[in-house]
Amino acid sequence: MRYAAALLVLCAVLPASARAQALPPGLEGVGFVQELGAQVPRDLVFTDSRGNEASLGSLTGDRPVVLALVYHRCPMLCSMVLEGLVRGLSGTSLDVGEDFHVLVVSFDPADTPAEAASQKAQALRRYGRKGAEQGWHFLTGEPEAVEALTRAVGFRYSHDPATGEFAHAAGVVVLTPEGRVARYLFGVDFAPRDLRLSLVEASQGAVGTPVDAILLYCFHYDPARGRYGAVVMNMLRLGGAVTVLLLGGTVLVLARRSRRREARP
Repeated sequence: MRYAAALLVLCAVLPASARAQALPPGLEGVGFVQELGAQVPRDLVFTDSRGNEASLGSLTGDRPVVLALVYHRCPMLCSMVLEGLVRGLSGTSLDVGEDFHVLVVSFDPADTPAEAASQKAQALRRYGRKGAEQGWHFLTGEPEAVEALTRAVGFRYSHDPATGEFAHAAGVVVLTPEGRVARYLFGVDFAPRDLRLSLVEASQGAVGTPVDAILLYCFHYDPARGRYGAVVMNMLRLGGAVTVLLLGGTVLVLARRSRRREARP
């Protein structure tokens, strides 16, 4: 099982050509097909953990969204994704419910609201911040809604009738407040910096601080890896600009001191 989970993580990270060579029969076609800029239908209706139906748009409002596609009976990989997501979000100063929303949507139509409620309780307990319950939604849905959502974000998976389990990739999708696909973060370990920067970009600066704008100058999103990487040239330019400012400030201070000494009787 751990071997299969590792292969499915690779399925999300590797390009399509490499996936075809790395994965055994039965896992071909499983993974993320990146649909950056694609519109998620915000009128899709799902059932929340309390058994109430709601559209995606009504749940997320005008906030960016972290979308995790899982299924609640998953023996390993889905819990790893959720644990990694909680860990990463706990490392940022942005708050679920205030700065952004999290949608955890089951792609198994057999999952129930009761199972979603159990998963939500575990995630909220680990996250441990007040107000998160209003912004962290665990959803189940009918096959048509599930298919429309997974197709829109390029999430490809397969079902094994013999075991009842699903082969799927590991990762999360970050959406803009309007429901467009902004970023993909692959794997089961999500760096707080990557989560924060992806949310800042998805919101077009509506969340975050001026420091994030500087970080986005130095770190750019790499679609192939689903992560943010340092842009060495930009970091050197920024470092050079800071050095010039410091030198200029030092010269200015020294010049003022010299004039003051000369002005003394």
